[in-house]
Amino acid sequence: MSSIKEQLDLEKLPQHVAIIMDGNGRWAKTKGEERSFGHKNAIDAVRDAINACNEIHIPYLTLYTFSSENWNRPKDEVNNLMNLLSETLLLEAEVIFKKGLKLHVIGDISKLPALVSDQLHSLMEITKDNTRGNLVLALSYGSKEEIIQAVRNISKQVQLGALQPEEINEELFESYLYTKDIPPVDLLIRTSGEIRISNFLLWQIAYAEMQFLDVLWPDFNRDTFFQCILNYQNKERRFGKTSEQLIP
Repeated sequence: MSSIKEQLDLEKLPQHVAIIMDGNGRWAKTKGEERSFGHKNAIDAVRDAINACNEIHIPYLTLYTFSSENWNRPKDEVNNLMNLLSETLLLEAEVIFKKGLKLHVIGDISKLPALVSDQLHSLMEITKDNTRGNLVLALSYGSKEEIIQAVRNISKQVQLGALQPEEINEELFESYLYTKDIPPVDLLIRTSGEIRISNFLLWQIAYAEMQFLDVLWPDFNRDTFFQCILNYQNKERRFGKTSEQLIP
């Protein structure tokens, strides 16, 4: 029996996969452990997602790492998450570089601890010339705030007379988003069984295929990723057209 990876059509891969990594706390609870135990064990799932993406040469992978709303969690949990992020960046920096991945960060990173911010900027600088793939971390990220910020910046240009309202179109608007150099999302995956978007890439997922998995994030692995890609390839992406219009 062929493996899931062998069933994939490498000519029909998504260009951009985004993942809402959910379920760490519930996973830890099933083990009788604290939430921090779930966050620590989630690192293996992150590695599997990155490795699987890298194996089949999907150009962009975005991971919802820490949302703008996550700052409202208990202070101890937030501190643990920031410490874990710092430790992980130290441990994985060389691996990310050797895999040929270019690191991007989207979100309001000014709110991150100075150490984490410095590590991220350093890793982005080190990997800026890598071309094998792009790893995008959404950190202190909220899509509503991203869109509001874009509107503010466009409004300033209109006020200054540098831009006319009739010049505002989708292409221009996208150039003011955090993801201005990143293609739209083709496939959005969310783990944990929850069916919601959680303020993640609201503009960028306009025509994304969405898969909501009954898998807690620490149990996500390479085969889970490949199965999601296979499911994606079995979908007909019409972008508003009819099936008949897609026939050559």
